[in-house]
Amino acid sequence: MKLRTRLLFIKHKYEFLLFALIQHLFIGVFLSDFEIYATIIWPINTLILGIASVGIFIEKRNKNHLLITILFLAMLALPLSLPFLERIALFMQISSIIYMLFFVFIFWEIIKFLIKPSYINIDIIIASACGFFLMIEISTFLMQYVFYYNPLSFNNLDTSSPVSLFMDLVYYSSILQTTIGFGDITSNTHTTKLLSSFLGIVGQFYSVVLVGILITKFSGNLNLYKKELGSKK
Repeated sequence: MKLRTRLLFIKHKYEFLLFALIQHLFIGVFLSDFEIYATIIWPINTLILGIASVGIFIEKRNKNHLLITILFLAMLALPLSLPFLERIALFMQISSIIYMLFFVFIFWEIIKFLIKPSYINIDIIIASACGFFLMIEISTFLMQYVFYYNPLSFNNLDTSSPVSLFMDLVYYSSILQTTIGFGDITSNTHTTKLLSSFLGIVGQFYSVVLVGILITKFSGNLNLYKKELGSKK
């Protein structure tokens, strides 16, 4: 049973990661009580996201396993510490950096997976979506670090609680990556203006490169199919 569960997890690890990222970023859509979110939901969805993220390395011998494990454990400990340390700006800065580094490692692993094979399948497509949501995660925690370093970095953020701030930054990062730009939350310092510009450019670059990768892989699949069809004739 354990072996079957492990094989099922390996087979669907990108689907699991995609689900974990979406629920981590947007589960607030279904919640109105921020206290329950902070004390119960956040630790649970962080655990789900952590397991799904580490699962990307499950078949690999990676020299960064120790670092990933340390970041994973630190990431799990942070929501549990939040009720006691949320008013300490330095704690929030450190936690933002830990989350950001964790997601950068996962994003890099996704990029390597997307580039390596010459074919296209459902894993490639789902991993591509994971890469986009990982960029939102990275942007969110980078902006969160900037905010706790300088609370005047943004205009119109809801700073009544860490949860409301996180949700506003998820919204801001999503708008940034999709270049929609509603303008209800805006940068207020040269640092955040430049970071927002840079992250928007990186998001567009990812989309352009991703389209090129997918077209190349699809063309490879098509050429392989034509060769197989020709050999049968």
